[in-house]
Amino acid sequence: MSGAGPLVLIHPDAAGVAAMAGGRLLAAVQEAVVERGAAHVALTGGSMGSALVAALAEHPQRQIVDWSRVHVWWGDERYLPAGDADRNDTQNDRAGLTRLGLLPEHVHRVAGPDTSRSAEEAAAAYEQALRDHGAGMWDIVLLGVGPDGHVASLFPGHPAQLTDDALAVAVHDSPKPPPDRVSITLTCLGNSRQVWFVVAGADKADAVMHAVVGAPAQQSTAAQVRGLERTLWLVDEAAASLLT
Repeated sequence: MSGAGPLVLIHPDAAGVAAMAGGRLLAAVQEAVVERGAAHVALTGGSMGSALVAALAEHPQRQIVDWSRVHVWWGDERYLPAGDADRNDTQNDRAGLTRLGLLPEHVHRVAGPDTSRSAEEAAAAYEQALRDHGAGMWDIVLLGVGPDGHVASLFPGHPAQLTDDALAVAVHDSPKPPPDRVSITLTCLGNSRQVWFVVAGADKADAVMHAVVGAPAQQSTAAQVRGLERTLWLVDEAAASLLT
């Protein structure tokens, strides 16, 4: 498997993971802006994704970053109308994303059924946006991991996981509701300088262990994603409990 091998950093609890990830993200974004003039970050949903955004928004040094040069994307999105409480971007907005000073045109949202005819159309539009901004060459991709080992909306054994000729894909019959989603593909997720997994909770311990040791795709989607320069696992003690 290409890419950087995993580096695991363990923190006492979920709050510690979020706080440390927020600080690390602030520094990494600043570095990307200074080195390349802009930063492209793919955010994640879930409780840890929102906690990380909150930690970033509340960081006392957040203004060291020129947020007008930062582009924000999402690794996946539920195919729901804009503003729906179950959308990842809605949850991140409420956690503090809107307080960072990002330019609205640099916050790249996935179209929902209110502005597109299908998840396929939304995925095609997202892919075009990615290609317009460098075909998804990320500075940092942030990912959570489900207990089943999925990342974004790419579930182990699901046909969407196997798509390798696109940057974004429609997902139907998701094992988790809602059934219709849009996800960035494995190929696109791996086109990142750094991939960070942000995970907490004993229910994730099995998934973390299989991902870190490199389980096959049918068992773990997370194991298939690595950053080009760094693959970082930021986990709490409970999630790391099965690691040796």
